[in-house]
Amino acid sequence: MANGEEKKTALEHKVGQDGRFRHPDQNVIPESWGSVARGAPPVVGAASPDISDLLVLRPGRVIGLEGPTGFGLTRVGFSMLAEPSQHAPVVVVDARGWMCPIAAWETGVRADRLAVVRCDDRTVWPGVIAALLEGVKAMYAEVPSGVPESMLRRLGALARSSDASVVFRPLHGRLPSGVAYLRVRAERVVWAGAHNGHGRLTGRRMTLELSGKGAAGRSQWVELEDDGSHIQKNNVRVVSRLAASEARRAVG
Repeated sequence: MANGEEKKTALEHKVGQDGRFRHPDQNVIPESWGSVARGAPPVVGAASPDISDLLVLRPGRVIGLEGPTGFGLTRVGFSMLAEPSQHAPVVVVDARGWMCPIAAWETGVRADRLAVVRCDDRTVWPGVIAALLEGVKAMYAEVPSGVPESMLRRLGALARSSDASVVFRPLHGRLPSGVAYLRVRAERVVWAGAHNGHGRLTGRRMTLELSGKGAAGRSQWVELEDDGSHIQKNNVRVVSRLAASEARRAVG
């Protein structure tokens, strides 16, 4: 019985009268942290700028999307092309051969301004990317396995000098340090709508870690909610900030 009372008291310290999770020093932590972040340190203190601004393409910036297939990173990358496609042509470089233009249109990319280039040859791929950077200002490019790190660094430098906005999606592994201004790594995905192998999938929620210079030199965790709607707008959206670690030296 005494043990049960101790657990109850501990829970009361964690949850305030308003039902929200609280840190021992009584500063409120977002509800989403209690249900999603696992092992991520809580943020206590002044709020920082809107983290959704980080997931936007900007001239001369390279974003790296890293993580397993099936975590929704392709749709995240496509959603970043939606706004640039309203003003100029955008390009998707497909290294797996299964990219469907409809998937890009569904996230808001204009159909008449989307070009798809298929290239899975690691020896030809760097030249294709370099040529495209001479003519387009926004690109999502899958990186096939085996592209030398030195070549990726050269292409990153070319993107910066060309004021191009580039999303690199390595199919295996990670981008070398110094290439990406912002590194986005998939941590977790939860599907909604199906239970015990039955039902209709209605969406997914992704947990992503942001790091690098674009994240102010510290790791930050966010949730993205994607309902998969077949509508012509950007429907991949940030729904909450989870946590941030101590500031560290910015790399990448």
